[in-house]
Amino acid sequence: MAIDEKDVNEVAKELKGAFEEFKKANDKELDAIKSEKQKLEEKTDKMNEKLGELDNLKAELEKELKAAKRPGVVDRKEADEHKAAFSQFIRKGREDGLAELQEKAIQVGVNEDGGYAAPPELDQSLLEILRKDNVMREECGSIIISASGYKKLVNVGGAGSGWVGETDERPETNSPKLKEIIATMGEVYAKPKSTQQALDDMFFDVEQWIASEVAIEFAEQEAAAFLTGSGVKKPKGILAHTLDVKGDKTRDFGSLQKFISGSAGSFTYDNLIDVIYGLRKGYRNGAKFMMNGLTIARARKIKDTEGNYIWQPSVQLDQPSTLLGYGIAENEDMPDVAADANAIMFGNFKRGYSVVDRLGTNVLRDPYSSKPYVEFYTTKRVGGMLMDSNAIKVLTLSAT
Repeated sequence: MAIDEKDVNEVAKELKGAFEEFKKANDKELDAIKSEKQKLEEKTDKMNEKLGELDNLKAELEKELKAAKRPGVVDRKEADEHKAAFSQFIRKGREDGLAELQEKAIQVGVNEDGGYAAPPELDQSLLEILRKDNVMREECGSIIISASGYKKLVNVGGAGSGWVGETDERPETNSPKLKEIIATMGEVYAKPKSTQQALDDMFFDVEQWIASEVAIEFAEQEAAAFLTGSGVKKPKGILAHTLDVKGDKTRDFGSLQKFISGSAGSFTYDNLIDVIYGLRKGYRNGAKFMMNGLTIARARKIKDTEGNYIWQPSVQLDQPSTLLGYGIAENEDMPDVAADANAIMFGNFKRGYSVVDRLGTNVLRDPYSSKPYVEFYTTKRVGGMLMDSNAIKVLTLSAT
């Protein structure tokens, strides 16, 4: 179905109307006598759920509209030859000249463990699907490398400075403090399988099938790793880093600042204000909240000191619903609201954390291990790195 701006605007209007109904229902709930409270709570919960559905629908329609406007990829001669040879390998298992064409087209040799690099179009298609299905890829920075790893030097300050008179001697200054940050890499794999009969069907888009099948598995593995991964054979996630209540000036480099809500398993308007303004002004441009859907539902019920709801629905194209004026990245891998949970993050995620993709996806065809099916052992090397630990703040729902 073709998506246009009219569809998005219609959903936006319905979202606005639903929010008005939600506000009325929630206000009645707060003022209701006990005998009516249960009925109003049920109505409020249903309206809250409807708001979530409409908000998500609007966001999805906007994504589809952008995808429909994205220009296609223009193939070069070498890429065409490589793609054709790769297709024969996938469908028939023929490897004639594939290694040479692969090296010529994308400057990649044959993997020592066997298998061949997928054509750039398939690799790019896979990344696009992963970006669509993985909120961490969508919100965080992206680095593509051709080597096996990635590291970077960052300046964490420390050069001496001060004031001197016009004729005073200039004291020596300290050298800036440089720290090396290294991406934690891992190899994610999936094994989609197909029948030979399906592969023989000339109308079966093999490359798109592999990309979509693999993306489902990759996205699920990556989403959790970029958030909570241990860094052992996988990326180290944001919340796996050390959390410290100290501010930016005194906290150790590479650790994230956390704010304590003061109440186990709950948060308030004041807590959210603290987190927002705990982030330095330079980072707040482009900053977002990150939480799961149940936490968003709780946030919708909160009012500020003047009785205004702090969550506001979006009624414009490409403008997300906001919490205290900032967008919300819904991430179901974020912890639920519970005692001591790190249930809310706020920050400039593109500056704070980057997903690191090694160029290329490798595919090994295996017609033997799972007869009568043909398995495609597909691997991709991917990592993550905390680029700037001052760019992200965490709200911990703890009493102390």
